[in-house]
Amino acid sequence: MTAPDLPAELKAALDARLQGLSRNDAAARATLISQTYRDGGGSGAIKSAADALAYALVRMPATFAAVMASLNALREIAPHFTPASLLDVGAGPGTATWAAAEAFSSLKSFVLLDANTALRALALDLAGGSARLRTMTYRRGEARAALADAEAADLVVASYVFGEISDAERSALADMMWARTRDTLLIVEPGTPAGYARIIALRAQLIASGAHVAAPCPHDGKCPLITPDWCHFTQRLPRSRAHKQLKAAELPYEDEKFIYVALTRAPMARRPARVLAQPVVTKIAVTAKLCTNHGVVSAIAPRRDKTAYARSRKYNWGDGVFETGKTSTE
Repeated sequence: MTAPDLPAELKAALDARLQGLSRNDAAARATLISQTYRDGGGSGAIKSAADALAYALVRMPATFAAVMASLNALREIAPHFTPASLLDVGAGPGTATWAAAEAFSSLKSFVLLDANTALRALALDLAGGSARLRTMTYRRGEARAALADAEAADLVVASYVFGEISDAERSALADMMWARTRDTLLIVEPGTPAGYARIIALRAQLIASGAHVAAPCPHDGKCPLITPDWCHFTQRLPRSRAHKQLKAAELPYEDEKFIYVALTRAPMARRPARVLAQPVVTKIAVTAKLCTNHGVVSAIAPRRDKTAYARSRKYNWGDGVFETGKTSTE
């Protein structure tokens, strides 16, 4: 499992660009950009190098952590997956590409697509100090137009992209991405009810096109969760001093909520149940909410069963588990 922290060379590259930067100006830019994203404006507020850097300083750590957690889950399910090529759709400053490069040493080819000139320039600048990523190809253009000329890749990734476009555009983009996927497609979205709804819709669409879920779901069937419940996960990451200043935050850490789906051309031989919330641990038992191929269940490991109790105490929200213990359907 790869840690959710930014790689040392990426941290160094960002720190170097902090020199002489007005923290107040960067914080104001980051706040405006975040508000624009929340209002559905996407990356339209990122128009300059200063905007792109402010965005990267504030959002890259959390986005990287979410993508890395998703890739870790994929690697756990498919340990023999060794992709040689990556296609990063809506790549922004290249966050998902950095995460994939850390997760898969087998990657040799990196192709990034995005329409934002400022983010593209920053991504190329940050990658300039990386022996592996300095040779990446970054194509500028709207995602579907750029995809039309892109070659297929072993691993295709889209992180925090689908919330910026309409339902019709999402469907068309997902079809094009799947057509460019040789093996595995990973989609990561914010861990909100809206992000979950997008993932569920895309999941159903792509399963109908022949895809199979690798993670997080243990099945290809309909999601068993009932509104207002929704599936999402959380990844804790440390905040640097600069990160705390730019976000006006006091805590030394941040919890990024996210939802993802990894889809493959070939079905998985075996898929684990998924821990949907942090388990409840008492002196009597450990109770874990699990999504299984039989639906959502509460797995109970009583203290008297020392082996099951000790094993269940180690479960964390988002883990894949094969031993589910005594269960009751929710």
